[in-house]
Amino acid sequence: MSYFNGEASHWLAAAPAEGIDPVPLPREKQDLVIVGGGLTGLWSAYYARQAHPEWAITIIEARHIGFGASGRNGGWLSTLIPGNRTKFAEAVDRARKNDPTGPVGSAGLDGVASVSAFQSVLFDSIDEVLDVCATEGIDAHQVRGGHIDIAQSEAGLSRLRDLQSGNEQFGYGPEDMQFLDAEATRARINVDGALGSLYFPGTAAIDPALLTRGLGHVLRKQGVTICEATSARHIRKESVATDRGPVNADTIFVCLEGYSDTVGGDLPGLQGRQVIPVFSSMIATEPLSDDAWASIGWEGRECLGDTAHTFIYAQRTADGRIALGGRGAPYAFRSGLPGDGEVPAEVVDLLAKRLSSLFPDLQFEVAHAWRGALGVTRDWCAGVFFDPAQRIGVARGYAGHGVTATHLAAKTLLDRAAGASTPLTALPWNDHYSGQWEPEPIRWLGIRSMYKIFGIADSWESATGAKKTSLLARFGSRLAGLHE
Repeated sequence: MSYFNGEASHWLAAAPAEGIDPVPLPREKQDLVIVGGGLTGLWSAYYARQAHPEWAITIIEARHIGFGASGRNGGWLSTLIPGNRTKFAEAVDRARKNDPTGPVGSAGLDGVASVSAFQSVLFDSIDEVLDVCATEGIDAHQVRGGHIDIAQSEAGLSRLRDLQSGNEQFGYGPEDMQFLDAEATRARINVDGALGSLYFPGTAAIDPALLTRGLGHVLRKQGVTICEATSARHIRKESVATDRGPVNADTIFVCLEGYSDTVGGDLPGLQGRQVIPVFSSMIATEPLSDDAWASIGWEGRECLGDTAHTFIYAQRTADGRIALGGRGAPYAFRSGLPGDGEVPAEVVDLLAKRLSSLFPDLQFEVAHAWRGALGVTRDWCAGVFFDPAQRIGVARGYAGHGVTATHLAAKTLLDRAAGASTPLTALPWNDHYSGQWEPEPIRWLGIRSMYKIFGIADSWESATGAKKTSLLARFGSRLAGLHE
């Protein structure tokens, strides 16, 4: 089987680029400098420009905009909160007890209500992203077909019911999700052995590279300076040291996600081992025939997930491919980075087999494989931070749920920088401390072992026809900090 491997992603390889021009670094002091040309940085520049058309704004990007996770992800503009909702809720309740006048405590909401408010503004963010695309003429192949999580086992079906109950607790209403039986599930997407599903109508599928490059084009027209091929080396108050010289600014946002370890400085939310890069790998098939699509269905271009512990995520692309991702080879020793995204052959084979297990009567040809780095914290919860003394803000740790959350984080960072007390600055991810990752080699062994455990649990549930989640998977989930 011959396919492209790496080249950042299929999305980036297919999307038109404006080219990397040698834009001079600004000599005058900027109002806002953003380090990182992914979606958090692009949205931060967009909303800063809307609020302050007079500001001088510069984005510093080591490669090109969208090079990291923002241009390599599965294209789910989803309703999923970037983190463990129970941990967020517990942190809010602790904060209210310890400091009832603080930003979180003064909001007057307990933990569950605070997370529900978080969920509500995340729903709004999807609407806002789609509105911006319409207003600015960004064609990212966006379609709001929802997303559907499918169970192919009795244990998976049990987890769907638990998920439904948890969602109801944390802010989903009946209009936000719907349980589908086997027949209704397969009428949408004809997945082999589907026993049922949860359908979430709010999610939209997008091409992430077209979104990042579309935003970059808009920002350039609006006078934002985008310095690509420029590596930030160290950040301190009012200054970003780069490989091309310093850039000075009143306010600095650091939006590096899985690449956070590549810069130095005393940065809020990034001291010590708070964020590591965890890899997610993807494949894209060659375009499928009309007969194949007639067999599969998938006419609504829903985003597709499953209930396996080693879960997958997928979408039907605008040009008739299936793009599918998963967590093969999830971590490199000492937090290595994925470079241009080449995927080990055994991981490509694993993802191709998983796709075939969804639609066993069809033949697929892999056209492209790639992987990217997610920023992951020890409790898998994202955080937004701002140090008013240094005037440095940081957003990090989306753990794979960043396409929507980056938009919300950007608006939250700007509210924090303005010193405003708003509903966004009271959300539970503000200043959420996730703890430190273990040192190596414990970290490498732990992450690898976790995914091994989940793989064994999936095989056991399938082989035995278990009706409930295996004890091994429950143990692994609690050990990793994923259990809600």
